Amino acid sequence: MAMKRSKRERLESAGWRVGTAAEFLGLTAEESAFVEMKLASGMTAPHRLQDLADVLRLIAVARLPRELALDPYVRAKYDELWQAAQRPDEDY
Repeated sequence: MAMKRSKRERLESAGWRVGTAAEFLGLTAEESAFVEMKLASGMTAPHRLQDLADVLRLIAVARLPRELALDPYVRAKYDELWQAAQRPDEDY
């Protein structure tokens, strides 16, 4: 979701820095693309489910934000994994 220009200007004039979650975390374009590739791979190839597990672990360990800018194709799966990463581990 894009921020309204007036709000952005108001924040910047008050001294705030406005940017994306990837910029805040210091993620490069390549790192964001890596997350997208892992998601797309895990979603389209049944033998690549480890890619989804990798993204889940990355979300938890790197504390990636829910608002990470990603391609719309993988957005819903990222949200699903992000929500799963917020739950505490359960012993069965």
